[in-house]
Amino acid sequence: MIRRNLLKLCAIVPCCLIAVSGALAQDPVFPSKPVHVIVPFTAGGSPDLLARTVGQKLTEMWGQPVVVENYPGAGGAVGARMVARAPADGYTWLVAPNSVLVFAPLIGPVPYDAQKDFVPIGMGISVQNLLVVNPSLPVHNVPELLALAKSRPNDLTYASGGAGSPQNFSLELLKGMTGTSIRHIPYKGSQAALTDLLGGRVDVFLSQANSLIPMIKAGKLRLLAGTGAKRYQSFPNAPAVAETVPGYSVDIWSGFVAPKGTLETVIEKANADLRKVLAMKDVQAVFEAQGVEAHPSSPQEMATIIRNDTARWAKVVKEANIKAE
Repeated sequence: MIRRNLLKLCAIVPCCLIAVSGALAQDPVFPSKPVHVIVPFTAGGSPDLLARTVGQKLTEMWGQPVVVENYPGAGGAVGARMVARAPADGYTWLVAPNSVLVFAPLIGPVPYDAQKDFVPIGMGISVQNLLVVNPSLPVHNVPELLALAKSRPNDLTYASGGAGSPQNFSLELLKGMTGTSIRHIPYKGSQAALTDLLGGRVDVFLSQANSLIPMIKAGKLRLLAGTGAKRYQSFPNAPAVAETVPGYSVDIWSGFVAPKGTLETVIEKANADLRKVLAMKDVQAVFEAQGVEAHPSSPQEMATIIRNDTARWAKVVKEANIKAE
């Protein structure tokens, strides 16, 4: 009798332990404490705008604080590494653009693995790049720019925020697709590049729409085209580069990721609520005022975008021999 009871107990205890451990692993009322969103850049950029706009709405929705913290450094690597090493409990998120999840790892090394250390929560926003020139350059559209570049090989210059920056990637893609030679002048950051463009010391620049719109409207820069697959909604009369160079498309996107191992149920809850926020009219109005577009997705769709973009840009890195400074 004692032996039979002991055997029954031995059979029951593991089941109970599994049930308890499962209960502990789940967070049935997620979030039950503050969620920290790490922005790996200084305040003011589009990733910061995304984090703070979404964070405010999620705080109201959840009744729990969503704390946005800026940890800039090493092109986003400092903040990304912090989140990669955080507990996989759903309470630490990284808001990251493709410069962190795609571009930087291709020219590394970086202290994180973009596809192994994180699990996507969902996309947040996309920002078109705009192709602009100093008004003194005698071109008014993409065909004229390409014709001038071909007539004066390696004479025209383009500025970027540094080797491996989104501007560098984007212009090298354009050069590769059109067989043109435009000399790269790297700067230590986009602001320095923009300053020299305004001063006429470089000819061509390509950057996020929200940073260029005031100077375009003031006539200090000439807009040639947008770089998205379709025309930029804030400048519907400006063509897309793809109208001249079929297949050319570059968007700067930002999304949310969590540490690898975060429970699928938590990711699903976070994604569902993120998509609700991105669908809000007042949130979309905030984005549109800054030249930004809401870009919701499922976690699986975001993972596919990261993989596809990595493969696409790896080819550009190889062909253009892009290397970190």
